[in-house]
Amino acid sequence: MPAIHLLPDLLINQIAAGEVIERPAAALKELLENSLDAGATDITVQLEGGGVKLSRVRDNGKGIARDDLPLALMRHATSKIASLDDLQRVASMGFRGEALASMAAVAQLTLTSRTTTRSRTAHDEHGWKVEAIDGQFSEPTPASHTPGTTVELRELYFNTPARRKFLKSEATEFAHCEETFKRIALSRPDVAFSLQHNGKTVWQLPAIRGQQSSHSLTENGLGKRVSALLGEEFGHAAVTVEHQAANLTLQGLAALPAYSRSSRDAQYFFVNGRFVRDKVASHALRQAYQDILHHQRHPAFVLFLDLPPEQVDVNVHPAKSEVRFREGQGVHQFIFHTLQQALSIPASGGQGTAATDSKPASAQPQQQHIGLGAAQQTAAYRLWEMQAGSREWEVGSGKTTSAPPLPTPHSPLSTHPLGYALAQLSGIYILAQNVHGLVVVDMHAAHERIVYEKFKAALDAERIATQPLLIPVTFHAEPLDVATAEANQQTLDRLGFDIAPLSPTTLAVRAMPVMLRQAEAETVAVEVLRELREYGASRALTERRDELLATIACHAAVRANHALSVTEMNALLREMEQTERTGQCNHGRPTWFQLSMSELDKMFMRGK
Repeated sequence: MPAIHLLPDLLINQIAAGEVIERPAAALKELLENSLDAGATDITVQLEGGGVKLSRVRDNGKGIARDDLPLALMRHATSKIASLDDLQRVASMGFRGEALASMAAVAQLTLTSRTTTRSRTAHDEHGWKVEAIDGQFSEPTPASHTPGTTVELRELYFNTPARRKFLKSEATEFAHCEETFKRIALSRPDVAFSLQHNGKTVWQLPAIRGQQSSHSLTENGLGKRVSALLGEEFGHAAVTVEHQAANLTLQGLAALPAYSRSSRDAQYFFVNGRFVRDKVASHALRQAYQDILHHQRHPAFVLFLDLPPEQVDVNVHPAKSEVRFREGQGVHQFIFHTLQQALSIPASGGQGTAATDSKPASAQPQQQHIGLGAAQQTAAYRLWEMQAGSREWEVGSGKTTSAPPLPTPHSPLSTHPLGYALAQLSGIYILAQNVHGLVVVDMHAAHERIVYEKFKAALDAERIATQPLLIPVTFHAEPLDVATAEANQQTLDRLGFDIAPLSPTTLAVRAMPVMLRQAEAETVAVEVLRELREYGASRALTERRDELLATIACHAAVRANHALSVTEMNALLREMEQTERTGQCNHGRPTWFQLSMSELDKMFMRGK
């Protein structure tokens, strides 16, 4: 036998199957994508044994002509590309021409199809079927079939037992198949999908009709499909993302941090309708959530990025699960800024200001307004007027201004989404009344976000106002901290601090940012110096900037058990309404909750 020899076709296809058909879910993905490319509007999936014993996909697409059936099972045979130019501008889901041939090499495959158009011959007046076992194809034979195609795979890897041993349990393999099904179904709300496993219907998803395009974010479009597959809670917790710039479009739904997950099981990102996992996009998405997500939690989203096909290479992975962007940096910035903007809508912007359940109100973009009667509004006004008076107010703003104008008895409470303060509970929570009912605010968390956003904006604009201290605050410091203060005077000045060495072990805080006037000078100074010492000035003001500002804001925010007047509480509510991302503190925790009147009535069993 020669040292170098040609491999037989069956072995070639079996090798390709190891790359393309890793498990039943991979075969299901290829079959579903073929159905979509065929223009199907109704797709049925039937599985047995987690897809190992049986995977059957039936669609109502345009079908395959009798003479093309054998070609469909051959390697590198496809109707989707014909030249290199086509490959550089791939618009279809499948195009490599390997999937069916690979499946036929490792499973018992039956392909039955009937075209939707009548040909000049009598061949296509009914369906035709071909079978493949061990890479051997039968001649097409007549078969009863409605217009469309059915592909049936039985006993995956029956002839490669070593490969079959690597498959997991039936439950595990089905879970992968179900996830693949969900991804495809999310990408096309205009197509009806159904999934059965071992004879039991798992999913029955009707098509969302009347859309202008497959990803149109109409009221009954993507949102309805997302709620069906991922749950109503996701739909309630999501904001709409829809932005176009030049030849890039990003649209979909992104959940606010209150719906964060312990894993990445609710992250769906599509490029030109194809589900992918891309490092560029993943990094941009993480950055958009970085200062509103709590610790190790993961965001949830269903997002679609559309761009010209020639701007993205979808042929970098056999399973087409990865892509490469021609202008990766531009795509990264577009995704980051679009999502960051969508997540930054303040309470006064109308997003999440009127929730109808006891979840964080910031997680409720789809509100159901519950009005208060005139008597309730008048009562709320009189209480606010008696408590507020005309005193001056100030909550961490660094300056004193006159109180906001009192509402008239006839003005609706909806003038302010967070309503008007009623009282303070245990020195921690603000209780307020708005048009929907009761609002409960964590005053420290809310004020922390306000200070953080103000500090961030001032630092970006190089306009941090500094206030000299009447009596400098001196404290004992480690020699390394003293050296850090001496070496970073310019950075400290940029941050609004004047920290001067008095001795090898003593520092004096002579000035602080105006926004931090309520903070303990020594505590904040120590934190800032620690950050500069550990990471250096350059990193502290770039990649570590948000962590540094979050630490400063935490010390500057109004503390628990600090009594606030009603005027001060209302000032805090108004600032919350005008500040971005006030639904969560810097650590991703919710800052306020809404209890609707209907929920309160239910708690007290009113009407029963």
